[in-house]
This record gives sequence, structure tokens and C-alpha cells, in this order.
Amino acid sequence: KEFLVPAPSKVFRQLLNPNLNWPYHFWVTAWETLAGFAVAAVFGIGVAYLIVHYRRLNQILYPYILLAQIVPKVAVAPLFFIWFGFGELPKVLVAFLVAFFPIIIDTVVGLNAADPDMLDFMRTLGASKYKTFMKVKLPAALPHIFGGFKVAITLAVIGAVIAEFVGAESGLGYAIIRAQSHFRTDQVFASLFLLSVLGMVLFMTFALLERLAIPWYAKLKRLQ
Repeated sequence: KEFLVPAPSKVFRQLLNPNLNWPYHFWVTAWETLAGFAVAAVFGIGVAYLIVHYRRLNQILYPYILLAQIVPKVAVAPLFFIWFGFGELPKVLVAFLVAFFPIIIDTVVGLNAADPDMLDFMRTLGASKYKTFMKVKLPAALPHIFGGFKVAITLAVIGAVIAEFVGAESGLGYAIIRAQSHFRTDQVFASLFLLSVLGMVLFMTFALLERLAIPWYAKLKRLQ
């Protein structure tokens, strides 16, 4: 029984074990997650803008975006390692691929959520497309964008770990595989605990950024 489900005290002792180098593995997975998320955020918002404002691009790009979401990431990860080697790039790409879809979908929904009356008002004033976007469309989209960010950052953690399962020499996913090969369930649970901490910290960070960037939305949610 102790082998199957180790006592919390045993897991805690493994977390304090200096030979396992947890801070380094934690940092590696965090870096892969944040790098993949950052690329997904830039490309996701950019592609969402094009989809919303250029109908022809919507018809061209959307099937490929949907295909990228449907393809299992576990099946794609080995191909990235074959194509790009066993460095950091394949892991960042898998994290990017997992995080990309929720960002683009939520951004598209947000950009389409602008008040039609406000858009008509801006047109009546002769406002440029840039000013209309900055004053009306972007503020309306920000709650949706941050919602996509919070989903995407937790998925990016999963993507980074999937890539580490396939091929890595560091990171929390690698620590799990190494512990499993030595039948050390206490180290597996320690790795899972640190992954949970990483996911929660990143999620709460974006929740805080959301409150700072759009405080009016936080007040609106409290009133509802």
C-alpha cells in the first residue's frame, strides 16, 4: 500500500531532497510553459484579429486552426523532436500548440462582442478603424482575452509536460518519467504536487493581471 500511495510525510521528504534538484526542474517546465504561452498569445491574438476583420482569411485559416486543435498533441510531440531535435524548441512548440486554440477562440468571440450601437456611433464621428478598435473593440474583447489566457496558461503546463514525457533530460515531466522507471511513487507525487503549484501560481497571476488591466470588469462581476 505504501508503494501504491505513499504517505504525505514521505512525499514531503522527497520535496526536501537536495539530490533531486526540484528548483531546476520546476524552472525548466515553467520556462517552457511561459515561452509556449507567449508565442501562442502573440499569434493567437494576431490571427484572431485577421479572422474577425478579413472574411476571406477566416475561410482560409479556420479549417487549419481547427485541424491543429483536433490532432492529438501526444501524437505530434514525437514529430517535433524528429524535426527540431531534443532541445527546448520542441517542448515550447507543444506548449504553444496546446495554448493557441483557446486564445484565438476567446479573442474572436471578444472582438465580435463590441456593442453595435457604439460601433455605429464611432462611424458617425468619422473615427478611424484604429481608434474604433482601441476605444470600442479592444475594451469589449479584454475580458474574453483574459479568460482565454487563464485557460491557455494551464493547458500550456500540460503541453510542456507532454513534450517532456516524449524526450527530455530536465523538467517536472522528466522527473515523473525518471521516478516511474525506478518505481518511486513518492517522487511521482512530489512532481505532481509541484506541477499543481506551477499551474495554480500561473493561473492566479493572470487572474491578478486581469483585475489590474480591467478593474471595471472585476467590479461588474461582483455586482452580478
